[in-house]
Amino acid sequence: MAKITKILIKNLFGISEFEADSKSIELLGGNGTGKTSVLDAIRLALTNRSSRDCIVKRGETEGEIIIETDSGLTITRKPRTNKTDYKSIKQDGKEVQSPEAFLSEIFSELQLNPVAFINMDAKEQNRIILDLIEYKWDLNTIKEWFGEIPQGVDYQKHILEVLQQIAAEDGFYFQQRQNINRDIRNKKAFIEEIMKELPENFNAAKWEAYELQEIHSKIEKARQHNAQIEKAETLKANYDNKIRGFQAVKELEEQRLFKGLQERESELKANIAKLQEMLNSAQKELNSLNDVCSDKKAVIEANYEKQVAQFNEELKAFEPYLQQQKIDIVPMQEEAAEALKMKQQLPQYNKMLAMNNELADLQAASDEFTRKIELARTLPAQILAEANLPLGEMSIDGDQVLIKKPNGDLPISNLSEGEKLDLCVDIALKNKTGLQIVLIDGVEKLSPINRQHLYERCKASGLQFIATRTTADNELTVVEL
Repeated sequence: MAKITKILIKNLFGISEFEADSKSIELLGGNGTGKTSVLDAIRLALTNRSSRDCIVKRGETEGEIIIETDSGLTITRKPRTNKTDYKSIKQDGKEVQSPEAFLSEIFSELQLNPVAFINMDAKEQNRIILDLIEYKWDLNTIKEWFGEIPQGVDYQKHILEVLQQIAAEDGFYFQQRQNINRDIRNKKAFIEEIMKELPENFNAAKWEAYELQEIHSKIEKARQHNAQIEKAETLKANYDNKIRGFQAVKELEEQRLFKGLQERESELKANIAKLQEMLNSAQKELNSLNDVCSDKKAVIEANYEKQVAQFNEELKAFEPYLQQQKIDIVPMQEEAAEALKMKQQLPQYNKMLAMNNELADLQAASDEFTRKIELARTLPAQILAEANLPLGEMSIDGDQVLIKKPNGDLPISNLSEGEKLDLCVDIALKNKTGLQIVLIDGVEKLSPINRQHLYERCKASGLQFIATRTTADNELTVVEL
């Protein structure tokens, strides 16, 4: 443990000069007497930060603070208004490498203002304690754990808060898993609907390979075959009728011929007397009528024979079909209709198969998100087991710090004012190699019992403290405690 043995402040804030040693002191006085300026100067030396705009005392160009400890540490800072600030952080007379990082390891934020800590809101108090949990990690650590850098996470926060965000219900992993599970449910429901619509024992492979064109070709050939048989049967059945028809046409044409000849003969005979001069010609024509009749009758007879011969030839061509059985195309038509119906189911069936494949991928993705969420939930226990904790009696629920108490683990916000002050002291004492000092600004804000308890606790623990208390005095008074 290191204790401050010397504090020297010159021309900082409102202080012309102030000096202190290793004793615990209380700074008394009214507002503007420089009480808080002493603490702000010490904080500046330790953190190289100040919330004030004017650090160097008005009218001066350089301020100075020197802090020396019994461990050989010397901190010298000289803020300047007209040139670059000066700093020197030495350990046993040698300049320290990475001085600001070195200094941040020897004190906690709670040591610099415990009164402000107890008046913070619960979220800020929790954050400060979390930040004191020492666990080395970076984005590569996150990538090793999760195989990636999860989205939607503030990686400037403490690792436990980071893990809490990763596992949170409004986090990327949880939301993605929720979206995937919703897709899984929807796809399963859709698959169930498709299954209801598919025929029982639907054989997709069979109907996928089934050739509709082939069965339709068979049906068409069967139809043509049956048509030939029907044509042959019709020809055979109508043979006598057809012949009688041809005979009737023949007889009708002969009747017309004889009738015409008779009419012509009568006309010619009637005109013989009147057309004596045409007798020779008419007689000649009369003599030739029998020849004309024979010729035309021969033509009619030839037409008749030709029609009969043609019909016999047509019937002869179809005679082989008369010995054949008709093909029953009804089963083939039913098969074709069934095949068409089954093939119409294939797009839905294939869509169902594709969805089943997607379901496997979606389920794997959901399981992976679940694994990562569970990992984010279990890692804090591992971290607490490996980390350097600011307190021995503490645990973590998600990203909330719990302090072990006889009546159970309590969040910091449930602690009393006195318990919070004890917490600050415990944290300062936990750092065995750190600076053993507490800066207590505004102890008048504490109840007299808690103030006295804090002083006695620091003394009993060997902690040096510098406290400020506002009084009605116009001058700064230093009281050794």
